[in-house]
Amino acid sequence: MILTQIDKLLIGRPKPFRADGTMSAMARDAVDRPVFLGKLGFAGDQVADPAVHGGVDKAVHFYPAEHYPKWIAHFAAEGFAHPLLDRAGAFGENISASGLTEEKLRIGDRFRIGRALVEVAQGRQPCWKLDHHFSVHGLSGMVIKTGRCGGYFRVIEEGEVAPGDRIEQVEQAGHDWTIARVFRLLIGGGHRVEGAGEQLRALATLETLAETWRSRAVKLAN
Repeated sequence: MILTQIDKLLIGRPKPFRADGTMSAMARDAVDRPVFLGKLGFAGDQVADPAVHGGVDKAVHFYPAEHYPKWIAHFAAEGFAHPLLDRAGAFGENISASGLTEEKLRIGDRFRIGRALVEVAQGRQPCWKLDHHFSVHGLSGMVIKTGRCGGYFRVIEEGEVAPGDRIEQVEQAGHDWTIARVFRLLIGGGHRVEGAGEQLRALATLETLAETWRSRAVKLAN
């Protein structure tokens, strides 16, 4: 069972993102106070495009702190240091913490964070906004290739959450559908492998998986 803590708690509102008027809340800022966590996310935290972001299955975006040294090394190999990686929040996460890696977490795992109870709902599918945020063409593709996607919690019990609070796993899902495995199958091209249809049909029945990803599994299986 996993026991860790919140390194940084980050909250954001939509800000101008591109010259065409596109907005984004990806640039979140760390807070040093308790924040109420409701069914749709942290109080004061917003999304710019509710058609694809936010909702009960994407209430809290978390990103493993362990990935930052890997991204720093990646950019160093390209010959530069990316300034966004100097602090947590580069990937738009609400919670930065160690130990919440995609290989460890299963869909449906439950965690007590502060006074709230949350459940792993899905991984984070990157899009063009990540490339634009970093000013690096192809970064979203690299996230897909490496599987360093992070994920989302849904909120089972609302309550206050503060920086430094324990993140304690209180229930482990009774299956082997980790975020990493689901992400590879649905996003990383695994659905194209021979025999993937059976896995996709099985995944589509996983009730704790976010509804949009269950629907994706059904479409890919057909």
